[in-house]
Amino acid sequence: MTSTMDPQNLIVCGIGGQGNILLSRMIGRILTGKGYRVNIGETFGAAQRGGSVYSSMRVSKTRDFGPLVPEGSAHLVLSLEPLETLRMLQFYGNPDVLTVTNVQPIYPVGVLSKRVEYPNLDSLVQAIRELSANTWVLNATQIAMDLEAPIVANIVLLGALAASEALPISIEEMEEEIQRSFPGSKVELNLKALQAGFQGASQK
Repeated sequence: MTSTMDPQNLIVCGIGGQGNILLSRMIGRILTGKGYRVNIGETFGAAQRGGSVYSSMRVSKTRDFGPLVPEGSAHLVLSLEPLETLRMLQFYGNPDVLTVTNVQPIYPVGVLSKRVEYPNLDSLVQAIRELSANTWVLNATQIAMDLEAPIVANIVLLGALAASEALPISIEEMEEEIQRSFPGSKVELNLKALQAGFQGASQK
């Protein structure tokens, strides 16, 4: 994504409870602080039942745009769950979209009860790559578990976003936002998660 795109259209998605709404709001605050106009529309769906949750973000240097990204017009898909990544790409994707995704699945109740089957992960990731101009992948969930804090997977993904350089946001600005967003006792952990995501992301 380049700064010449105006507006820049972002989709931030995941499953209820993963923290992607916090993620989109942190990104929005950083960009607003840099002088961008940011509008965010949030769709919670069946969030409390582990359903799809996503934010539609439109970012401009010149004027306010409605928060809903038009179909087929995302510049960036940032996702905490790979099947959700594919779903968003099928609706909002286009040949130029950049994708940053966690590759650790969250299995819905239907899969856990063996009523439906979750797609093969390798095939799922391959489909994501085929639908994206560039794809950055990492197992944000495992990285967070290695830090003994699964809840920070969203911040790990934020670090991967910094590595991709998909937005005009530096990792230093992300660190400053973490210091503003979290109580003092949580800052060090989240800064570690950010750096781990930055180091762990890879372009595929």
